[in-house]
Amino acid sequence: MSVIRTGTLSLRFAVRPLAVAAGCLLAALGVAVLAIGTGDYPMTPAEVLRTLVGDGTPAQSFIVNELRLPRVTTGLAAGAALGLAGAVFQSLVRNPLGSPDILGFSQGAATGVLIVMVVVGGGSVAVTLGAVAGVLATGVLILLLSGRGGAHGQRLVLIGIGVAALLTGVNGYLLTEAQITEAARAVLWLTGSLDGRDWDDAALPLIGLATLGPLVLIGCGRQLRMLEMGDDAAHALGVPIGRVRLVLLGAAVLLTALASASAGPVAFVALTAPQLARRLTRAAGPGLLPAACMGAVLMAASDWAGQRLFPGHQLPVGVVTGLLGGGYLVWLLATQRRTGRI
Repeated sequence: MSVIRTGTLSLRFAVRPLAVAAGCLLAALGVAVLAIGTGDYPMTPAEVLRTLVGDGTPAQSFIVNELRLPRVTTGLAAGAALGLAGAVFQSLVRNPLGSPDILGFSQGAATGVLIVMVVVGGGSVAVTLGAVAGVLATGVLILLLSGRGGAHGQRLVLIGIGVAALLTGVNGYLLTEAQITEAARAVLWLTGSLDGRDWDDAALPLIGLATLGPLVLIGCGRQLRMLEMGDDAAHALGVPIGRVRLVLLGAAVLLTALASASAGPVAFVALTAPQLARRLTRAAGPGLLPAACMGAVLMAASDWAGQRLFPGHQLPVGVVTGLLGGGYLVWLLATQRRTGRI
């Protein structure tokens, strides 16, 4: 732990988590440059950097700034939002399985979008609003079912799994009622994809990170670390448990909603990013900033891999994260079982 003092103010910070966050951020930016240069009009990293600073040709400027940069920015911002939300959820429930994928929020976003596509027949703006409304409604439902004082721990995880199963059935029924064109459009969104994303899509998670990020990292980060020690210890240290937990849950739900609205319910990023960041930092506590940067790395790298793995065919980013995250989840469950936690 290092301390910086300026007059009457002092700032304490751990060096290793900051180094991990900086390393992940640099890795995310490096992958972003590679992704921008990938496509039918390939560009070298040097050409991409020159174009980003305004020294590219008109064709390069159009391809980078209008076609590829919005997609990459959406992926980075959505990945960071999911990583931060996953870290908050896992810290609050004190369980590595606590993530929007497991707790039912991703399924809630899918339900909202399917209702818009199948029942209402709305356009892209309506789809975005449907995703946000679905996540928020799922959050309210889970909190109501958890009851007073139940919005944490194993109880919240179990209720979330039940809600996820219920919403999965609803989503399956809505798909069977859809027309062929609507069903194809819905399945593409449900997979999680960054194809065709523009600056309006990128703005959603960017706004969420700009407004909710400081609230979580600065405003409630210290209290979240205390909540990980247990309610009794946090209460003894003066933490207003109910209010802080509600604020953090609300922020995590909104971050998940905005990320899902921009990129679809991309699987397992919120589950794996906080755990990978925690293993790299080797530090106690939620590790919020490293988790957000790790989420950006995972999303950007998965999207780039989806474009490069099979020449001539592009895999949606949700397929790649599902393959990687599914393997990680199996390993995590096996590890938890060997240690007697499940």
